[in-house]
Amino acid sequence: MDIKENYNNIKKQLPNEVQLVAVSKTHPVSAIQEVYSLGQKVFGENKVQELMEKYPLLPKDIQWHLIGHLQTNKVKYIAEFIDTIQSVDSEKLLIEINKEAVKYKRKIKVLLQVKIAVEESKFGFEISEAQDIFQKYINGDFSNIEITGLMGMATFTEDEEQVKKEFLKLKNVFNELNQLKKLDTLSMGMSDDFPIAIECGANSVRVGSAIFGRRDYTK
Repeated sequence: MDIKENYNNIKKQLPNEVQLVAVSKTHPVSAIQEVYSLGQKVFGENKVQELMEKYPLLPKDIQWHLIGHLQTNKVKYIAEFIDTIQSVDSEKLLIEINKEAVKYKRKIKVLLQVKIAVEESKFGFEISEAQDIFQKYINGDFSNIEITGLMGMATFTEDEEQVKKEFLKLKNVFNELNQLKKLDTLSMGMSDDFPIAIECGANSVRVGSAIFGRRDYTK
């Protein structure tokens, strides 16, 4: 496995307007540094503890995205430096992010994670909940948060039509909210399904194993 070759292969497949979030969870600082040296600036981590260990050891112009489920009591550890929290799945979490952002006199970018998969294990707002939260945001709630878009994960299945249907569902929600207030980011698609996600309108994809190789899940 050659990280440089993998990275360049992924980049060739992405239209210029599609952001690549290189998912570096469970991978060492040396591998992240290698991908960074190829020009990649946006990296995604799943766990706050792992991100906190890596952050001091890597260049400060990296834009860190938290893409895993985030507990409210962990927000304080990343609020000072996180670029985007993609996995906002409750109003309680939004309130906590806003509170911590105020302490650092900054706005934290977030994506609302919408549940589009049939799997019960997936986190996310129901569509109606996301609509209600976005309306509160438009009305002036969460003053130190910038909702820049939506994130979703499709069902883990080989049925491409099912995956496509779920991605298109999220794209429709994105279009609807975008009419109310402009959104920038529709984050859909991972290593196995990002081409379908782009076809369905994603402009940000989260790719890990296709760049770094399969993860060590014992960590």
